Amino acid sequence: MKIEQFMTKFVVTVDIDDSLKVVKDIFDNVSFHHLFVVESGKLFGVISDRDLLKALSPYIGTINETTRDLSILNKKVSLILTRNPVTLTTKSGIYDAIDVFNNYNISCIPIVDEERKLVGIISWRDILKTIAVMRTSYVNNVNAQA
Repeated sequence: MKIEQFMTKFVVTVDIDDSLKVVKDIFDNVSFHHLFVVESGKLFGVISDRDLLKALSPYIGTINETTRDLSILNKKVSLILTRNPVTLTTKSGIYDAIDVFNNYNISCIPIVDEERKLVGIISWRDILKTIAVMRTSYVNNVNAQA
């Protein structure tokens, strides 16, 4: 089964010169956990919500917030992104993705084309959902034959 059959094609990107405030605003208003940094149309890096949380002060948005805490939001994306992330192509299969997840401590895999342009994302949750669908289909076929 090829990745393009079950990858998420909707991805959100930011620019390497965007501020952490931009990243925080996006993560505060959406239900996904990864943003991609694209430069000249090509994938440059990835930022997870966990990367952002590690960079920010826990006092932001509280009564104990200081000017120094807020100044972190003016820092650039380039300070926290993971550069040159592990990627797969649309021609890769589900087992290629499983191998990547088993060999790297990552929670998503950007999917790129031959020119390294971002075309989608796959998470380990996507793989589990796909396996569940495959299992259901298999069980239904077995039951239909019985």
